[in-house]
Amino acid sequence: MGGCDFHLLRERSLRPHQTETQMSSSTAVGLSSANFPCFSSSFKIFPISLYWRHLKVVVFGFVFLFLFFVQLLKKQAKKLLPSQRKILTQRSLFCFSVFRKLQEEEQQFRTSSLPAIPNPFPELCSPASSPVLSPGSLPPGESSSEQHIVKIFSEDGMCKVVEIPADMTVRHLCQLLVYKSHCVDDNSWALVEHHPLLGLERCLEDHERVVQVQASMSSDSRFLFRKNYAKYEFFRNPLTFFPDHMVAWCQENDHKIPPSQLLQNFLSPSTCPEIQGYVYMKDVGRKSWKKVYMFLRRSGLYCSTRGTSKEPRYLQLLADLEDNSIFTVITGKKQHGAPTDYTFCFKLNKAIGETKELRMLCAEDEQSRTCWMTAFRIFKYGIILYQNYKQRKALLSHFSAPVRSVSENSLVAMDFSGRIGRVIDNPIEAQSAALEEGHMWRKRNRVNALGSHSPLHQSSLNSVIHIAQLWFYGRITREESHRIIHQQGQVDGLFLLRVSQSNPKAFVLTLCHHQKIKHFQILPCEEDGQVFFSLDDGETKFTDLIQLVEFYQLNRGVLPCKLKHPCTVVAL
Repeated sequence: MGGCDFHLLRERSLRPHQTETQMSSSTAVGLSSANFPCFSSSFKIFPISLYWRHLKVVVFGFVFLFLFFVQLLKKQAKKLLPSQRKILTQRSLFCFSVFRKLQEEEQQFRTSSLPAIPNPFPELCSPASSPVLSPGSLPPGESSSEQHIVKIFSEDGMCKVVEIPADMTVRHLCQLLVYKSHCVDDNSWALVEHHPLLGLERCLEDHERVVQVQASMSSDSRFLFRKNYAKYEFFRNPLTFFPDHMVAWCQENDHKIPPSQLLQNFLSPSTCPEIQGYVYMKDVGRKSWKKVYMFLRRSGLYCSTRGTSKEPRYLQLLADLEDNSIFTVITGKKQHGAPTDYTFCFKLNKAIGETKELRMLCAEDEQSRTCWMTAFRIFKYGIILYQNYKQRKALLSHFSAPVRSVSENSLVAMDFSGRIGRVIDNPIEAQSAALEEGHMWRKRNRVNALGSHSPLHQSSLNSVIHIAQLWFYGRITREESHRIIHQQGQVDGLFLLRVSQSNPKAFVLTLCHHQKIKHFQILPCEEDGQVFFSLDDGETKFTDLIQLVEFYQLNRGVLPCKLKHPCTVVAL
């Protein structure tokens, strides 16, 4: 084999005279169509199947290389130290957060770059009545990217889970819940901070941030969504909330301060108002209660160690307003052994579920407790409360027609039976006119959807027609009705109807007047084979309870005030 190769090389070297033309011709002969058929005259129509076969080989090769490098990276990651893994994870999270931030900025730029859309309903806008819908018209917090999950409970124990931004206020959350629950927004809905283990409740202010309040609550605490008619009632009737004997400068001025001046003194930072009075106080760590004289000022709550003396050396600071919140104690007698049912307490904002940090107090009556708690709110929040009240009032007036404010004492009896109306001066004639109006009222027959007028059907309908009403609570006890009235604010005209416990065929009207709860029995009476309901021993009769409620919403009659606010429970 070696010899053959040598002769072959020698033969090639002995042919130097061979030209390049001959070499090229031999090369051309070597690449002839006989040796390589694919380079024939059909080269322009190269088979596609051959291309596809080569492409699959290339793709499979890249996939194999990719999987190989992935496995190699996994093996290298397992060999990393924990600190190196942490750094790698942080870098990946940082890159992800930067990507999310860029997406949000791009979305915000797209929203801001869109042209303003004319609002077809400008009368339903915000109080500013802006005719253009823009991102700035949304409530504060809608543009916030950070979302939080909040559970809201209703009185029946049902809950609704909502996702809100971090800076959403209580007022905007209440508006959101009203919208989601399809209930009437009369600006009386409130969010309540409830601590069942401690037996505490607090109505949150409209300007408070929901997420911040939730951060200071324990795991067993919850938010309640309910009515509260008395949240800003002290702006309308300040004399009811601040009795003269509890306001210091009222005693100094012989009780001659007008209501407007009273509120101005409380809201003005230049004045030094003071609430004073005897309160039962529970010592920290003990079960005993003692009666002490206390003073509530802008600087805090003080108790006097010597009688009713106001000298600084005898005053002891019990609670600072900035670091504490005031709560209503709903289990005062049962859980804390309070001497009365009108218990309230001061709780540190940072204390979570600790009974030792509570400053338990107990008032003599409901008016005194309301005065202490209302004064605390004004001293702590000041003009912010008035701004919240004005915003609610402006929002309510924006959706409702203006109503003339008329005192009940300025109303007169009128007779419209003739061609023109006349004022009735005779009290006896006025009373007979009211009775006649009541008799005419009950003559209106309610017809059901099928239009049946049979006496039997009408009687059975009248006995159950009130069940679907919001103000009817069925078979609840007297104590439960008191609790519901307390929770929804003890304002004049707050009422509910329930079944009587002593007489199963009768009903009871529970009404609040001057922060006192009164009960009026509604008795059934039969006339000409038909059953009627009466509140005044048969003087004014009604075919059903709905007619009775509607009548006393317009006429005071034998009641101390008209029926104004029904106790309402919303189903979330």
